[in-house]
Amino acid sequence: MQTVKIGTRESRLALIQAELLADYIRRFCQEKQPEIVAMKTTGDRILDRKLDEIGGKGLFVKELDRALREGRSDLSVHSLKDVPAQIPEDLPLLGFSCREDVRDVLVLPKDTAELNPLLPLGCSSARRAIQLKKLFPAMEVRSIRGNVLTRLEKLDQGQYSGLVLAAAGLKRLGLARRISRYFSTEEMLPAAGQGILAIQGRRGEDYSYLDGFFDMNSTCCALAERSFIRTLDGGCSSPLAAYAVMESSEKIRLTGLYAREGSMEYQVEAVNGRKEEAERLGRELAQRIIGNLRNKKTSADI
Repeated sequence: MQTVKIGTRESRLALIQAELLADYIRRFCQEKQPEIVAMKTTGDRILDRKLDEIGGKGLFVKELDRALREGRSDLSVHSLKDVPAQIPEDLPLLGFSCREDVRDVLVLPKDTAELNPLLPLGCSSARRAIQLKKLFPAMEVRSIRGNVLTRLEKLDQGQYSGLVLAAAGLKRLGLARRISRYFSTEEMLPAAGQGILAIQGRRGEDYSYLDGFFDMNSTCCALAERSFIRTLDGGCSSPLAAYAVMESSEKIRLTGLYAREGSMEYQVEAVNGRKEEAERLGRELAQRIIGNLRNKKTSADI
């Protein structure tokens, strides 16, 4: 029996997500035995600064990439929203899981029924921060780092009035009971890839045994969303969001958000097209938003 080593971050959520793939291998690939290899990434170690100040999303995958190249792992399981827009050619993304709940949610401290206006709202991204400013204009929004359980501990200690987190992570952790409010995707446009797991491997190897784990609708949506952020340089610190949904078996709708770095004003646009055109739609929408922002700036200068 062949051992398949699955690389993952060592947080509880990451381990649960890796176990989803391991369980699939146990059930449907009887000639293979999964083994989870957990490791702490640079992004997990440095928690006292904002992510865009220390290198961006790549800090969550660097150690996992090294393990793949050195043969210490055979696969990596990632939350797709944490995967940089640019992927090394020798370590391709092999496919994408079914999507969990894509929405962002509000979590209040234990035994609390409403936000305390004297304490800040905590969130981990510029994307959430600029959208929260419109939803809660009187509230201070403050950055918070760490895994989900660490953030919840800070919340319950009284450091924040509430947290904005991904529903997918809380549900996978069995913590859906902590959710006080679900934000609609119109209120809070999700991060590209939110709720989807990405599986990464080495170029040239046979991973056909994983085909049944991958979902075609998630794949189309992921390709469109990642094309959008890649066109807009998704590794930068500018607020970005992208959410694609299948409107029929053949049609896809992509909504994107972009704000220039340092600006609290953002642009939201949408585009429709055939699912086979997912990546082109992402590029088209990004270019449209850039054009609209340029025209808006030109008009303001007149």
